[in-house]
Amino acid sequence: MLMHTPEYHSHEEFLNRTRKLEEIRELGIDPYPPKGLASQKTLQISLDYEGKELGHSDDAAAGNTPPAVISGRLVLFRAMGKNAFGHLQDETGRLQVMFNRDQTKVAGLSETPELSALKFIEKKIDLGDIVAVEGNLFRTQKGELTLFAKRVTLLCKSLLPLPDKHSGLADKGVRYRKRWLDLITDASSLEKFRLRSRILFIIRNYFHEAGFEEVETPILQNLYGGAAAKPFTTHLNAHHQDLYLRIALEISLKKLIVGGMEKIFEIGKVFRNEGIDKTHNPEFTMLEAYAAGWDYEDMMVFAERLFETIALDLFGDTKVRITSPEESVAQVIDLKAPWKRLSMKQAIKEYVHIDVDALSDEEMRVLLKKETPLIPKEIDKASRGHLIAMLFGELAEPHLIQPHHIIDHPIETTPLCKLHRDPLLRKERLVERFESFILGREMCNSYSELNDPELQRQLLVEQAEQREKGNEEASPLDEEFIEAICQGMPPTGGIGFGIDRLVMLFTGAGSIRDILFFPIMRPEE
Repeated sequence: MLMHTPEYHSHEEFLNRTRKLEEIRELGIDPYPPKGLASQKTLQISLDYEGKELGHSDDAAAGNTPPAVISGRLVLFRAMGKNAFGHLQDETGRLQVMFNRDQTKVAGLSETPELSALKFIEKKIDLGDIVAVEGNLFRTQKGELTLFAKRVTLLCKSLLPLPDKHSGLADKGVRYRKRWLDLITDASSLEKFRLRSRILFIIRNYFHEAGFEEVETPILQNLYGGAAAKPFTTHLNAHHQDLYLRIALEISLKKLIVGGMEKIFEIGKVFRNEGIDKTHNPEFTMLEAYAAGWDYEDMMVFAERLFETIALDLFGDTKVRITSPEESVAQVIDLKAPWKRLSMKQAIKEYVHIDVDALSDEEMRVLLKKETPLIPKEIDKASRGHLIAMLFGELAEPHLIQPHHIIDHPIETTPLCKLHRDPLLRKERLVERFESFILGREMCNSYSELNDPELQRQLLVEQAEQREKGNEEASPLDEEFIEAICQGMPPTGGIGFGIDRLVMLFTGAGSIRDILFFPIMRPEE
């Protein structure tokens, strides 16, 4: 069967550029050389010569001004008689280049009366082509820093045009699907991803300075666990065995704590076969950390100081101006520790004015059906602890704009967490857990980890029974994990961060797709 011919092969611009490509080859020039030139960054050049006198074009032509070499994509070009001006764009910015009929040469071109170097650049080079330019710096009469081109080397001939420079990429779907075009045309998008890299560096440094070791654990697993989620499945041909893509990092990391490692963390991809919206993508990045001897109180302090550290490193202040997805007006979020702490019940009482302790289970069900979009069937089969969690999630959570720690959750929501040490809260079947919220979004989740093997097994058996009854998000029984806990896990504090949501916070992104290089998208028709 013949391969389908892409639609762009009939694009007029593609055909024109393909013709030019052949003409360039016929001239003896390699349009795709194996190596580029050692070059400087446009931003650094601009900084190095900011406010400095450099002379004019005649000085640069004579070689009496500082030399420079830059490589980048040609994004603007205009011919002006014996000169032509263009802008070269690299990953740090743009710099103006001047091409001259008498002085500019093209690497590999044997000039003829019919085809000078400048004519070659005008006729054979297109916007979007990648070139290296060697020359001398000068300032135009308007004071613009410019590189006088002495030698131009074609590094890559592009066969498709860039998006229109005025309209850019208006379609978000195209921006997400064809991220390379988004990065070329929108400097702010590139800056978001740079900020993401910087944030990851700060996080790793913060954990290393606190004595944590970074580890890596398997993505493919015999059993999945550590969260309530539906997994992706795959098949290992070598063992004729079905496997799961991990839904959390937790189980493997706890086995390492049992093994004697005391402070560990992992940053890695996890996969959940669930819905897609502004804060959810089926493939996302998690950070989980565990510290022997710590509890959830220690992790609370550690977490809020992490956010404080990131803000100070990026912006020099704990007060950050952010536009939330729900609000069009920027607001100031103060990340300075300590953060406000409320139990789940207290949060419902303070922000929704409902005292759940004064309500029966049935009264909560009636309230949820009236005030939330939750499915009535799910409400009817929910336990009291789940009903409280539903009320909190649907009605109180959107009010948590400034940083909050929501502590002391019902045990039904958290089968891997230690029961509360306070006898009264323990009697209410509350656990030592907190979730942190900013802008109404969960930012992290932490437990005093359960290390009682008998209770652990009981809770995981309950999860497995729910799964057998049709709950696709309940975890199967992992006897190997229980065996590890039976061999002794010290008191341990654990925490998980959604890295993507954290990056959304610090970049002001309204959607998780804005800070993932390649989010999950429907295939193009």
